[in-house]
Amino acid sequence: MHKFTVERLSFTSLSELPNSWQNTDYKELLKKMNYDNPDEIKEAELKEMCLMSFTDMEPREAAEIVLTYLFPEELNAGQIENLGHQMLTEKLWEENPELPLHKGFYKATELLHTAYNGTFPRTQAVQFQVKCTAENPEDISILTDSPAAPLMRLLAQGMDDKALVNRLFTTQLEGDKFTEAASMLWELNTVNTEANSITFEVVSSAYWLDDFKYADTYEATTHADAVSEVEEQ
Repeated sequence: MHKFTVERLSFTSLSELPNSWQNTDYKELLKKMNYDNPDEIKEAELKEMCLMSFTDMEPREAAEIVLTYLFPEELNAGQIENLGHQMLTEKLWEENPELPLHKGFYKATELLHTAYNGTFPRTQAVQFQVKCTAENPEDISILTDSPAAPLMRLLAQGMDDKALVNRLFTTQLEGDKFTEAASMLWELNTVNTEANSITFEVVSSAYWLDDFKYADTYEATTHADAVSEVEEQ
């Protein structure tokens, strides 16, 4: 076990992920809606035009277009049709069992919630900075090589035992494989690195990490996932 001091530096609630939709995305969505000459639309007007075009169709149909755009390889037509229905009432970024798809479901719902003025569920994410200081400087390497799993183990200890992460992922937190961690940390960026500390900026679903807003500065232990022989080759 590696000992760290964990300090929450900031915490913000979000309804939209930072830079989740770009003008190139709006153009592609307009093409999928058979909009004539989206390349001629002024850059500043692309988002508004895209949202207006959505409202010319049924919400379920718009959901299918967005899902088809976001998941061209991951979902087939039947799955997209079913999920398009579910998106109207369900928070797929929380309730769907496929964690690697959660960020995309969030992005889709975020856009459609705006377009249809609340017809789709309201989205809520979190963004925060956290500083992790190692008791032994050489231990910092576990947070620089493959940080998702060891960082989630540190974050979990800053939350109550009743927090969802601690209730659902006990085996992964204590064991040597926490593959879900990478799908739970939607954005993980290194802000600063020193000899014995590293500061991350994290964006995730409020579903997983909203309780981290109550964390102050605390001591915690963590470990990296075990690397299999196949992964080493």
